[in-house]
Amino acid sequence: MKDVEQYYPVNGRVILHVDMNAFYCSVHAAEEPAKYKNKPTAVAGSVELRKGVIVTCSYTARKMGISTGMLVSQALKKCPDLIVIAPNFHLYRQYSRGFMNIAYQYTPLLQATSIDECYLDITGSKQFGTPLDIAQEIQSRIADELGLPCSIGIAPNKLLAKMASDMKKPNGITVLRIRDVPQLLWNKPCSDLFGIGRKTAEKLKKLRIYTIGQLAAADERFLVERFGIVGSWMKRAANGLDESPVREERDKNKSVGHTTTLPHDITTLDEAQKVLLNLSDQVARRLRRQSLMAQTVQITIRTPDMKTITRSQTLGNVTETAADIYHEACELYRRHWTEGRPVRLLGVTLQNLVAKEEAALQLDLFDYQNQPKKEQLTKVMDELRDKFGEGAMLTAGMLSDDPSSLIRNHKVRGTSLQTDFLRETREE
Repeated sequence: MKDVEQYYPVNGRVILHVDMNAFYCSVHAAEEPAKYKNKPTAVAGSVELRKGVIVTCSYTARKMGISTGMLVSQALKKCPDLIVIAPNFHLYRQYSRGFMNIAYQYTPLLQATSIDECYLDITGSKQFGTPLDIAQEIQSRIADELGLPCSIGIAPNKLLAKMASDMKKPNGITVLRIRDVPQLLWNKPCSDLFGIGRKTAEKLKKLRIYTIGQLAAADERFLVERFGIVGSWMKRAANGLDESPVREERDKNKSVGHTTTLPHDITTLDEAQKVLLNLSDQVARRLRRQSLMAQTVQITIRTPDMKTITRSQTLGNVTETAADIYHEACELYRRHWTEGRPVRLLGVTLQNLVAKEEAALQLDLFDYQNQPKKEQLTKVMDELRDKFGEGAMLTAGMLSDDPSSLIRNHKVRGTSLQTDFLRETREE
């Protein structure tokens, strides 16, 4: 019989990183295998990414030269048989819950980092077998129960687990130990190290640091002089060192926001107000679902040449209502944007969040009598929309064919980083 104890360190940790492969396309293949399985598919057409841009594609499509970010028209020239699918975030959230619930059965220490990936600390999970046994069982169950492929990295820390899960795709399982780092990682470019972006990699090149191995050997003081505290982190990471914990409960949101890239540039205040109304409505809904209140409203504006500005205003009182958020968002837009200048993207973000039960709500002197009535009305509207859909109760300003109204469509809204729904599932 296998001695499981010897596969676990006495003092260290064992971390898994579960990464779903071509998640959106894989979900559609699992739902309708006859239509999509083993075929060149791509998800595109999100209102938040502009129609005609590929969000992700299947591995069959990748073999034919299709890649994320490619224009659909360009992809179809490369692969005329490419099947382009409209996104369905409602479906993706269902499958995300499914694979996370499977993983959660092996340890309570699960940290979701996006809709399609998570970390597991299985240091205390010896009863389920060796780390490799657990990884194989999770991978097998996700495939059998959900019909989805995934790659899993096994390592002594989160950094190496993430790097390991990227090494064999699709359906790979990779063990990456600190002693393996020199042989497996040091000859790779710095940009391959998780956490180092393109700009940082370019700065490192100018300093004649081209590979992860050169970064690992670099003088720490020199790196700190050039990059600040990040320099210390980079040297440790290049040597495979990372102490960051797997957080079973995600930190309370520091902000709640929603952006939408518009199908065509807008230039008038009237057009902007329609979009801001829908954005305010949805961020307020997300805020209330988490029993939070906000004191700062921020808007994001991006131009066709991709220049982005943000402007914010802190309110006198905390709020949870779409009306307050919308009013402030419109004021910010009027004050900081010139009528006629084209806008490609708009966003509304709420900051300075506090738990509702902890919020010392300083009611307006002339409004305190109406406050309970407002809260009760908002609660009833939320309950109706939860039960019958986002379109069940709308204000007059939302009754339009404006493209931003798609933000309320639970099938098409959302991004890979919006994981509010996972938190809600855990709390039920």
